[in-house]
Amino acid sequence: MSEQRDVPAIGGKSFTAVAINSAAKAGEWIKTKLGKHTTLNLKYSAQDLVTEVDKGAETMIRNLIMTHFPHHSFLGEEGVQPGPEASERALSNVQDEEYLWIVDPVDGTTNFVHGFPFFSVSIALAHKGEVIVGIVYDPMRDELFVAEKGKGAYVHGQRMSVSEEADLRESLVATGFPADPLMLQPNLQQLQAIAPQVRNIRSGGSAALHMAYVAAGRLSGFWEQGLNAWDLAAGYLLIKESGGRVSDMAGEPYHLGVRHVAATNGRIHDSFVDELKKAGAASRTEG
Repeated sequence: MSEQRDVPAIGGKSFTAVAINSAAKAGEWIKTKLGKHTTLNLKYSAQDLVTEVDKGAETMIRNLIMTHFPHHSFLGEEGVQPGPEASERALSNVQDEEYLWIVDPVDGTTNFVHGFPFFSVSIALAHKGEVIVGIVYDPMRDELFVAEKGKGAYVHGQRMSVSEEADLRESLVATGFPADPLMLQPNLQQLQAIAPQVRNIRSGGSAALHMAYVAAGRLSGFWEQGLNAWDLAAGYLLIKESGGRVSDMAGEPYHLGVRHVAATNGRIHDSFVDELKKAGAASRTEG
């Protein structure tokens, strides 16, 4: 692929090339399973779903990565117990590791289950807590979004840059509706506050893809409450390397523990966060 350039490596093995290969192989397999999953279970809530495809894709990605980097650490959504407390514990146990792979095998499982073609594979690599590689792959559109720290972000081999909108009134933004029932009401308050301020709002159902779209200039901004490192890490680097900005909803810089996120082209970020704050979004702080 054209994205496989001069990339960070250990012993000649490219981190980014391994991430791309893992995302592509998992994505191709996930696509063949669309409409054919055989199990469906609830995790934390009726909106938090898992199938054997999620678990199989994560196993595939883990095996592919560990073949090349057996001493690296791995944090995958399907290896963590449901619920925000379990997610925070799982991250705290590994976030200080030298190399940590952070994976959501199917970001948008509800869409996958319903045959709605908006889901993705998200793979990030953090070095001592800082994201250095981010991959989001959309198997239905065969779109691969790739970022490396300090080297830019790309889709279809072309350099990405965020959108030019400098005013909320000209901005197309997106949100997601949280799987955590406790987050739904605050999210609806934010939606009510933001909707009159922007050109329009979308909700596709995959945080990783929404963030990739911000990086590609297709959206001016994105916000959502109650997310986890595997939802955000790859998208964060895509946006950063495309010239945008990612923070928590209080406007503080992104780190792996952020759960309530605001991501924009940078130009609208302060006004976007101000509107979220007015809706009480910052009342739930990050650890």
